[in-house]
Amino acid sequence: MELTFLVDNNSLIGTQFLAEPALSMFIQDGDKNILFDAGYSDAFMINAQRKGIDLLNLDWVALSHGHFDHTWGLDYLIRHHFEAAIHKQPHTRPRLVAHPQAFTSKRKSAVPELGMLLAEEKLSRQFELTLTDKPVWLTDTLVALGEIERVMDFEPPAPLGERIEENGPVPDEMPDDTALAYVSDSGLVVISGCAHAGICNTVEQAKRVTGVDKVHTVLGGFHLQQAKPERLDPTTDYLAALNLENLYACHCTDLYAKIAMAKKCPLKEVGSGLTLKF
Repeated sequence: MELTFLVDNNSLIGTQFLAEPALSMFIQDGDKNILFDAGYSDAFMINAQRKGIDLLNLDWVALSHGHFDHTWGLDYLIRHHFEAAIHKQPHTRPRLVAHPQAFTSKRKSAVPELGMLLAEEKLSRQFELTLTDKPVWLTDTLVALGEIERVMDFEPPAPLGERIEENGPVPDEMPDDTALAYVSDSGLVVISGCAHAGICNTVEQAKRVTGVDKVHTVLGGFHLQQAKPERLDPTTDYLAALNLENLYACHCTDLYAKIAMAKKCPLKEVGSGLTLKF
């Protein structure tokens, strides 16, 4: 499996890849091509072009959750495929997997919309939708984890704004948050978008879904921003106890959290354009 960070909050020194406060990854597993999240703008597409990655030949689009910094770039991907159709260029009609509530409108204080801009009906004309809270295997070795079970007492649900449901707004504990896991010969590679459900809860979900206990690498956004000691300390201890080969914390993980994890874990640098092989 080969994974490229198409866009992240940071760009590595000495590269010309764009960065933005968002996340998108491109994954190749055998002959299957998967886009995991689509960032905020067209930056992920510009970086894909610079990496020589063909986003017209996708088998899956997988969404970690419905927030703007992971889904608003879908508009640009749709335009890309639209233009390919107009000009009779080869392109696929990818399948899209997400939690059913990824399409629910979300808001926070003065921000009227944090969630998806594209309606389910519109997207169904562009993609073959698989909307489920259950795990879905995208390849023989790569799985979308479904709704993350909250089992760690130090990672309780933490509402972020409101979710607009039929009967009105409710605190949004982000049940749509999910992740991917790759089963390698050396153990699991857990691939997180934001880990609103908690990165440790996410790893435990990956173990349950795959039946594999050994974790080789954890990567992605960990949603550790201004985390208090009662959250950060046990998170760091949990990750250290996994005896990881690699820890790639990015996107929604602040510097203080990275420094704390680096003291106990094999933390590696991440930025737009970075390619990893497992």
